Amino acid sequence: SAVALLVLAAALALGVALGLLPQAPVNHFCTAPNNRTGFLCDDRVTCVPASQVCDRVSNCRNTEDEQEQLCGDLPRSLPGYLVFHCSNPKSWVYADQRCNGMNDCGDCSDEMGSLAACPPCGWEWWSCSPVHYEFCSCIPRRLCRDGIQHCLGWSDEYVC
Repeated sequence: SAVALLVLAAALALGVALGLLPQAPVNHFCTAPNNRTGFLCDDRVTCVPASQVCDRVSNCRNTEDEQEQLCGDLPRSLPGYLVFHCSNPKSWVYADQRCNGMNDCGDCSDEMGSLAACPPCGWEWWSCSPVHYEFCSCIPRRLCRDGIQHCLGWSDEYVC
């Protein structure tokens, strides 16, 4: 039985080496700069931010971030970790656009609520109810005291 086991192991190893047996799918998940979700290139080093996948600009050496298999039927053809579904069932954004402070979904569902699960405003942001729909519940601190009302209660001009 030990000999049979050795023969079976050798046959499996040879089959994998020759590409005769299916190999496990490659996991392309990675963490891009700023702790954002990314796509790992086949070189296993380059991590492309999710929103730069299928943007018609190749970021991977072998162009795997732009291949038809990945980009053919957006968002269905993308791995689930690259996609965030907005509260409107017809809308989606790339996963790295979730919790980035911008209203990418158009209804703030990528920034607020249980679907997004975003942390509170970071130190570079001011929490308020913004007037400009570009933002949702936080505005960049650089907009504080700039003479333009961004928060309904003017807190960005008087408190921030």
